This record gives sequence, structure tokens and C-alpha cells, in this order.
Amino acid sequence: MTAPLSPASTGPVHEAIDLARTVAVALVAATAFQTVLFQPFTIPSSSMEPGLVMGDYIVVSKFAYGWSRGSLPFNPPLPGGRLFGRAPARGDVIVFRRPSAPDQVWVKRLIGLPGDTVQVRGGTVFVNGRAVRQTPLGLTQDHDAPERTVALVRETTGARRHLTYDGGPGAQGDDTGPYVVPQGQYFMMGDNRDNSLDSRWPADVGVGLLPTENIVGRAEIVVASWEPGASLFKPWTWLNLQTDRFFKRVN
Repeated sequence: MTAPLSPASTGPVHEAIDLARTVAVALVAATAFQTVLFQPFTIPSSSMEPGLVMGDYIVVSKFAYGWSRGSLPFNPPLPGGRLFGRAPARGDVIVFRRPSAPDQVWVKRLIGLPGDTVQVRGGTVFVNGRAVRQTPLGLTQDHDAPERTVALVRETTGARRHLTYDGGPGAQGDDTGPYVVPQGQYFMMGDNRDNSLDSRWPADVGVGLLPTENIVGRAEIVVASWEPGASLFKPWTWLNLQTDRFFKRVN
């Protein structure tokens, strides 16, 4: 015969201790989950339009490339390299710590692998002398700045097919390089080509070349999205959702 369960102790003090223990366990579990597996981030700028726009809430895979000091909370002063490291693929959308300011977390697309030569000529990206394949899709309005008309272009980078914005001839960054990517580093670019401080810019202005230990993880999915201007501290904006962007895979 099974006896009914009875509380080991009663009273407000013991209840407070139990509550504190439960909260502590939950916090440890959440921290471990974000450190080892997945971590959420919000997109604060338009540099990755149209794939990622301001207000997107994305989930990043921490284990996709293994772990480094950059993928850990607070970027602890650990040795370089990656534990169980796996090389990222060309075309991946990567979240990383900015080399010149590791407290800042940025997101860009991987264009150049170690040993590659990257150059932009006339707005077209060349990797090792070969142009990245582009398919013009006509004109559209910039998602975050509708007064701006841009060309919508489909590009194939590695195994990824994704959309980019092109502001047209004469835009900043249309002609660069060539850049030779050293071992242990990567060349990153934003999909909104004329509005991205990426590896085309020196580290004190943009990204510069990205060391492997600065990689946080790979962007996987947009789980939710809020319109620009929405804020946790403005409850009346909480329902300003961009529902068409919910659960969109990051290409």
C-alpha cells in the first residue's frame, strides 16, 4: 500500500528556501542552456536586410562550430581556439564578438574563408577571382527605410541562396580590395551591401577580419519580430509585431 506524500517541512521560512532553491536551479539551467546550446539575440540594425531586419528575435546555435571564449558569457580571458571546433561554411550567417570591441555582438554573412582572396568590383563580390552568382529581381523599397529604393538581388554564396540589397552604381563599398584572408580568420559582409560596416572596413570602423575565437554561433531561425520602436519599457508597443517574420529560417 502506498502512503501519501507529506512535506518534509512547513512554514514561511522553509517555503522561501524552497522557492529560492527552485529559482536558483532554473537560473543555472537557463544559463547552461544558453552557454552550451542556443542563445537568443535581437537584431538592432538594418545591415543584414532583407534576410534579417530590425526587431527580429533570432536563435543562435552555440554548438554549430564548437565553443570558444567568444561564445561564453562575458568573453572570459581564456586561451584562443575552439573546443570541439568545426569550421563554418561559406554563406553561413554568423553571430560574433566585434574584434575591436568584444562586448559588442554583431551578425554578418561569411564570405571569405582562410586562404581566400575577396574583392568587390562594381558592386559584385568576387571570391578567388570568381563572381558570386547573382540574379536581379527588380526594384523594391528598403524594409527599414521605405523612402529608399534598392535593387533586390538573389545571391548564391556557398550552399546558401539568399537575398541582398544593392543601392546601385557609385554606392559606398562598390569597389574594394583585394583582401587575402589569413589562416584562423574570416571575411564577413552584410547582406545590405551599402549599409554595412563589415570586413571591408578596418577593425576600428567596422569588423575587419574576424578571428575564429570571436565566433559566438550560427544564426538559425527568426522566432519573433517587433516593429522598430518597440521596447520592453513601452508596454503599449508590445503588440507591434511583424507576424509575417515569425519562424523564418535564416538562409
